[in-house]
Amino acid sequence: MRIPSLFPALLMTLAVIPLVADQAGDSNVFLGRWNLTGSGPDGELNVFWLEIKKDSGQPGGMLLNRGGSPVPLSGVKVAGGELVFQFPARSNRPALEARLKRTGDTLTGTMSEEGQTIAVVGKRPPKWNHADANAAHTFDQPVHLFDGKSLDAWTFQHKNQPSGWSVVDGAMTNEARANNLVSKEKFQDFRIQAEYKLAEGSNSGIYLRGRYELQVLDDHGKPAEEHGHMAIYSRRAPAVNASKPAGEWQTMDAVIVGNRVTVTLNGQKVHDNAEIPAITGGALDANELEPGPILLQGDHGKVWFRKVVVTPIRGSGR
Repeated sequence: MRIPSLFPALLMTLAVIPLVADQAGDSNVFLGRWNLTGSGPDGELNVFWLEIKKDSGQPGGMLLNRGGSPVPLSGVKVAGGELVFQFPARSNRPALEARLKRTGDTLTGTMSEEGQTIAVVGKRPPKWNHADANAAHTFDQPVHLFDGKSLDAWTFQHKNQPSGWSVVDGAMTNEARANNLVSKEKFQDFRIQAEYKLAEGSNSGIYLRGRYELQVLDDHGKPAEEHGHMAIYSRRAPAVNASKPAGEWQTMDAVIVGNRVTVTLNGQKVHDNAEIPAITGGALDANELEPGPILLQGDHGKVWFRKVVVTPIRGSGR
């Protein structure tokens, strides 16, 4: 049967209508997880993580507002093709409002707080291939990021701020609220071994690829939780609390392959080929499939590092 020439055009029109309706007022097109990035007023990259979901048919979600932990959103709605939501005010940060549009697989829009607006672009997190941190890997030569004498292997995250780090008695140590150390060399899949100690009540962090924080915290004797020592910060608690008391040297050993990590703290396995669910607060970027640096937090309390050695897995890229 011959189809009238008008009929295909009508079918095409009908096919477009649901998409237009979705873009105009349906939150379904925004559902799921997104990594968002944009440059702030200081020129530094800001990294957000967003998850939009429905609860009893109503849109809601979580936002990782650069640092800290993901927090529930309020006022989530879609109006005029835009996803709009608010991030509640906190004691050290004002309320934030976001307005985002989806075009294909990309979100574009703004994050606004306290009179400042950041233009952001959002992409879906990667779909990881099967990875196993516990496999029998072949390793390349170790890279010693500290020689006991200098900070030559490191640069600093915030270019317009002083270092706040020095070498004392063979260890890198910081002033409280110093800059963050960022290794000059980048790594893909690797083993990292570190030795460090903390002042009482202090904390730091070891970021793998500059995106996933393993928390460093003085929490000896406390229950293991998702913000505790060697937690994948705010994402996954360690299996046990293996912390030593403040002032004692501690050792960590971790192997990261893809989005899987095995971590041993002071001789106890605290993550066993654990999945890294997403980027954590303070990530340098959201380029999750690319090599990245080691970041050591110095902007919290006082910490000493006397060993940081990264051994790349052969064939993974550096």
